[in-house]
Amino acid sequence: MAELKMLAIDLGASSGRGIIGKFDGEKLTLEENHRFASEPVTTAGSFNWDILRIFHEIKQAINKCALSDDKDIKSIGIDTWGVDYGLLDKHGKLLTNPVHYRDDRTIGAQEEAFKTFSKKDIYDITGIQFMNFNTLFQLFVEMRDNPELLAAADKLLFIPDLLNYFLTGVKQTEYTIASTGQLLDAKTRDWSKTLFDKFGIPSHLFTDIKMPGSIVGPLLPSLKEELGDINANVINVAAHDTASAVVAVPAKGEDFVYISSGTWSLMGTEIKEPIITSDSYAYDFTNEGGYGRTIRFLKNIMGLWIEQESRRQWIREGKKYTFDELSNMAMASEPCRSLINPDAPDFVAPGNIPKRIQEYCARTGQPVPETVGQIIRTIFDSLALRYRWAVEAIDDMKGKKTPFINIVGGGTKEGPLCQFCADACNRPVYAGPVEATAIGNITVQAIAAGAIKDMSEARHVIRNSFEIKHYEPRAESTAIFDEAYERFKKLI
Repeated sequence: MAELKMLAIDLGASSGRGIIGKFDGEKLTLEENHRFASEPVTTAGSFNWDILRIFHEIKQAINKCALSDDKDIKSIGIDTWGVDYGLLDKHGKLLTNPVHYRDDRTIGAQEEAFKTFSKKDIYDITGIQFMNFNTLFQLFVEMRDNPELLAAADKLLFIPDLLNYFLTGVKQTEYTIASTGQLLDAKTRDWSKTLFDKFGIPSHLFTDIKMPGSIVGPLLPSLKEELGDINANVINVAAHDTASAVVAVPAKGEDFVYISSGTWSLMGTEIKEPIITSDSYAYDFTNEGGYGRTIRFLKNIMGLWIEQESRRQWIREGKKYTFDELSNMAMASEPCRSLINPDAPDFVAPGNIPKRIQEYCARTGQPVPETVGQIIRTIFDSLALRYRWAVEAIDDMKGKKTPFINIVGGGTKEGPLCQFCADACNRPVYAGPVEATAIGNITVQAIAAGAIKDMSEARHVIRNSFEIKHYEPRAESTAIFDEAYERFKKLI
């Protein structure tokens, strides 16, 4: 077959990239064509995304295609983080910059919302893990604190849908990104009228839900005039970045547990129908949408954000450590000396994370980590034990032990953490590919083009195209984690 070229726009919490994917019928290759910052901005006390700057950078990625040998790209797909949204007025104009999920406006919103509709009732409909920043609670505080903004709004679009609209003029909502907001009925895969009615959320704000792999539309004529003659359709990929990452899990068969490892660690399994039970409610597991109407049954775990923000704090103090240096110092430190619950509220907001780790350990009667290596080792050990908790919960709810774990995403570069995961969970770990989100994005475009038949074939292609590392549990280290796990469970 002739080589198929596609452009993936992969947006993360601090940076974005344009990536050219090429498929020759057997292997996928990736090539970055544009990288840019997507950092949020604080203005007037609000933590916002600079969405127009982000869109400008997306246009640069497209323009670079037009000015190169990649002008023959056949499609474009955008994936981003979940829950956040933009509001459009009746003329299709953006009303305000989207608020960042880490903004503090939703602190306490859940407890207030549960007075209107109980936590259990919400979970029974949505099957979604409760987090302060879920779209449901963002809208709850928007209606409470800023009703005039919603009164002026005609449509609400999640971030990738908003960017697709800027490219094509088409307003629609992709399934996987919609599923992050705690607004869908997990069983019907559609908006929950019950939730809208209970909370007074205007239903006219929401557009039709489209499945990944569907076509959004061609670029607007004005954009083609501005950027070059790109005859590419915009495709609804699995627009939530974790959904794209799960597409790229190179597992054989259907019985696997994955960790999409990066700023967050999203740990779960892929199933055909949601699991909404008293156990899943107690474990606070989420049922988000996946490619092919599947369900990503997973737990949101605070991931390498804790290490990343610690490193930023040390940089602010004039100490510039590389991630390799941090890993080496962690490996040289005593294992499981001190532990934290990575999902504790202490570690959500930006700031002095090392100090908060020390305060947390002192408050919980543990040795206080003093050195940089001890702090990073505390983070790695605690994440590995949180993974053990999550995989044992999955085993419990599925009624069988999953034989191995696949880790995908940027976190696979942290070899020590991958090894600790194997040790703590006492099962083999397969780590890779690193660029899982972009690969998943490109893969859905290739399926939409008919170049790849289905997910089974896609995962075969991915296994043959990218490096996968193998980690076996080590008996001595597993014994240390077994002892530490009893201490860890008291922290969660």
